[in-house]
Amino acid sequence: MPEPRQHAENRNAFERLLKKIPGFRGYLEKENRRESDALQREWLADRLQRAKRGLDAATRDLADAGKIDVLPQFDRIRARVDKSIGRTRGAMQGYSGIFDLVRVDEKLLDRVYEHDVAMMAHVETLADSVEKLPAQVNAGAAEALAALVAQLDEVERALDRREDLLKGLE
Repeated sequence: MPEPRQHAENRNAFERLLKKIPGFRGYLEKENRRESDALQREWLADRLQRAKRGLDAATRDLADAGKIDVLPQFDRIRARVDKSIGRTRGAMQGYSGIFDLVRVDEKLLDRVYEHDVAMMAHVETLADSVEKLPAQVNAGAAEALAALVAQLDEVERALDRREDLLKGLE
């Protein structure tokens, strides 16, 4: 995932020239932060979306085996994953635009970026568990579901914390 500071190192000649214009340097840095933030949030949402295939496969296997008593639990997990995907895609951006009323300072943006990197680990753990679900479901669906719920809780707490950071409620 590109770090905002890497954008500065990878500028083309035109951007390096524009950077010398007074006041434009800060604008470019904020635009780079906006782009990094959007890419990072999109990666998180896409990773969760791809992982849902494991839920689909596990649900199919359970239905084929006639174990329909646990299917409502799978539906609730799917709904929570969908909600997390929506929250991630629609999350408050980790930057302040030129005309925004609320300004976000650079130190806070660094903390939000660090938080987002940590959130990537939570999402990856959850996605791996969801993808492994079809192989585990026959051995014990209840244990696999309990682990998924705990990991999903962690992802949701991370999304809440990100919102709190950007709103100044930490």
